[in-house]
Amino acid sequence: MKEQGSKTGTSKSIISTILNSGIISWILLLIVWQIASNLNDPNFLPGPLATWDGLVEIAGNGVLWNDIKISLIRVANGWIRGILIAVPTGLLIGRFKVARIIIDPLINFFRFVPAIGFLTLFLMWFGVGEASKIVLITYATVFPIIINTTAGVVSIDPVKNQAAESLGATKLQSFFTVTIPCAIPGIITGVRLGLSGAIISIVAAEMMAASEGLGYLIYTSRLYYRTDWIFVGIVTLGIIGFVADKLLRIIGHKIFKYYGVKKM
Repeated sequence: MKEQGSKTGTSKSIISTILNSGIISWILLLIVWQIASNLNDPNFLPGPLATWDGLVEIAGNGVLWNDIKISLIRVANGWIRGILIAVPTGLLIGRFKVARIIIDPLINFFRFVPAIGFLTLFLMWFGVGEASKIVLITYATVFPIIINTTAGVVSIDPVKNQAAESLGATKLQSFFTVTIPCAIPGIITGVRLGLSGAIISIVAAEMMAASEGLGYLIYTSRLYYRTDWIFVGIVTLGIIGFVADKLLRIIGHKIFKYYGVKKM
């Protein structure tokens, strides 16, 4: 009886692990995708197997790996710059009223102007090289981080800062010892959303002015009517974003779990 109970418990554990992994969602998506492909012209909607064949083709000649590398470098450059600009700005807006009065109206104006709206201007101002793409990615990155960082600061119980100051800490000291640590969960959320904005914007930038990258691959595949290559680019971007976000959540939890950052 004990062995049977142990086997039942193990089976339930395995089933629970499979369900929590999300693999069922992916299987369902692939099934629906394949059915939809069977009902359409393969050149219009290639199925998972056709997309896999396209991936093998462009991965085999090195094109896909080079495009992934180029896009990742651009995303990382813009995203890191966005973090370095946005986190201090969000902390200042949330903590100091003067900064909020001066900066907040500008943030609430420009965050509603999509990055792609500035694409032509950035190309004119910074040229068709890497600078315009990095500036575009940085622009798309900063606003989610600023908003979430500010929200994280504003949500801090004022009593915490008052307690620190009553014990002799200056406003600057309480800013570094209370405000920043308490705002870390909001900062991490903003950084994750900023990464999403960076990946989205790189596609637009590479479609308009690039000779390499996943956005360029997606855009130029239409010239050869290779819909399977377009799907390869789309799926690759999705996988990159999915894996990067997963890593961010794991790393953020390990480093900042004592500040309330959850693994999710």
